[in-house]
Amino acid sequence: MRLVKATIFALKLPFVEAFAHSVRDRAYSDSLVVRVEAEDGTVGYGEAVARPYVTGETVASCLEHMAYTLWPILADWDFPAAPIAATEGIAWLHQLTAAFSPVATVGESARLGAEPGSVAVAPSRPVATPVIAWHAARTGWELAIVDCWLKSQGRSLSQLLPPQRSHVTYSGVIGSGSIRQAVAMAKRYRQFGIEHLKVKVTGRDDRDRLAAIREAVGAGPSIRIDGNGAYSAAAAIAACQALAAFNIDSAEQLMPRSDPAVLAQVQAATAIPQMADESLITVEDARQLIAAQACGAFNLRLSKCGGLAQTIAIAQLAATAGIDVQVGCQVGETAILSAAGRHLAAWLPQVKFVEGSYGKLLLSQDVGRSPVQFGYQGRAPVLTQPGLGVTVRDEILRAFAHRTMTLTCSKSARSSA
Repeated sequence: MRLVKATIFALKLPFVEAFAHSVRDRAYSDSLVVRVEAEDGTVGYGEAVARPYVTGETVASCLEHMAYTLWPILADWDFPAAPIAATEGIAWLHQLTAAFSPVATVGESARLGAEPGSVAVAPSRPVATPVIAWHAARTGWELAIVDCWLKSQGRSLSQLLPPQRSHVTYSGVIGSGSIRQAVAMAKRYRQFGIEHLKVKVTGRDDRDRLAAIREAVGAGPSIRIDGNGAYSAAAAIAACQALAAFNIDSAEQLMPRSDPAVLAQVQAATAIPQMADESLITVEDARQLIAAQACGAFNLRLSKCGGLAQTIAIAQLAATAGIDVQVGCQVGETAILSAAGRHLAAWLPQVKFVEGSYGKLLLSQDVGRSPVQFGYQGRAPVLTQPGLGVTVRDEILRAFAHRTMTLTCSKSARSSA
C-alpha cells in the first residue's frame, strides 16, 4: 500500500468556552489534521497539536516539517498489504515510526519553500523556539497512516492494541480562572458523576482555590493539581506542603522542564507524588527521570510523546520502574487524537487517570461524524470501528481551516489561505 496524496488542514476551531492555565489562555483548537489517501482509494486521518512551550513546535514550523521533511520519506514507503497479528502490532508501530528517526533530531527545522520532494535542508532563518523533538509532526503522520492502513483491511486499532477493559473513565479538568468559576465547574463535574478532577494552579490563591473546590465536591472525589511549570523548586515544595491537607493525589509539572535531579528534590521533600509532563517528551527523558527517582507518575500525551509507538515505549519503561501513568491530552484535541488516546488508555495494563475526549463539550464543532466525548461518570466505550474508529467530516476541515496544504507524490504541492 502506497500513499498517493496528503492534505494538511491547519484549523481554527472555536471552543464553546475559553480555557486557561498558567502558560496560555485558549479560545479555539489549532490542531493540524492530516488526510492521506492510498493508491487503493482508502483515506486515513491523523492529528498533530503543536505547543511551543512543550516540544518547541509551533503550528507554522510543525506544518513545514510535516510537508517538507517527513512527507518525502513517507510518500516513498510501501506499507504491508497483509494483515498483522495483534502480537506483532507494537513491533509494526515501532517499524513505522523508525522512518522518522533520521529527521527527528533536536532543533531541526524544514525550510519554508523547499520542494516537497527534496531532502531536509538547513533553515534559512533562525528558529525562534528551539525544538526539543518534532513529536507533534510525527504523531500526525503516524496516526494518519495507521488509520489508513487499518481501514484498507477493515480492521480496528483495537485489534492491534487489544483492550484490557470495556470502557475508559475520564477525568474533569478545571482551568485557572477565578475561584468562583473553578467552583462552578467542579459542581458541574460532580453533577455529571465525575470522580476524578484535575485543577490548574498558578501559585496565586492556590490554597483558597483548593479549599473552595474540596468544600464544593466533598471528600470523595480524587483531586490532583497541575502547575504547567509555573513554580520554582522552593515554591513547588511550599505549595505541596500547603495543599497536602486537601488530599491531593498528584502534583503535575509544577516546575519548568529542567534537570531531573531538581524534580527529584521536590519528590523527596513532599508527600504528594510528582507527575512529569513537560519534563517527559522523549524515551530518553523517561530513562533519566527513572534513574533520578524524580517522580511517581508520568503523563503520557500522544502528540507530546511522538505518537503511539513512542508513547507505548515510555509506558513500558514506567511499568518496569513501578511508575504510575496518566493518559493525558492537549487542550483542543479533536475526535482523531481523542480516539487514539482512548485506544491507548484501553490497552494499557495499568492506567491511573485518563484525560481528553471532550468533543462538543469543549469544541463548537468536532470533526467526527459520531460523538467521541465521554458520558455520565466520565465513561466512554472502547472503539471498535475500522482504523481509529472515527468517520471524519471533510466539510468541517474545509470550513475551519485557515491554511490548507496539499501534497502529492509528483513532488509538487500547493498552499492556499
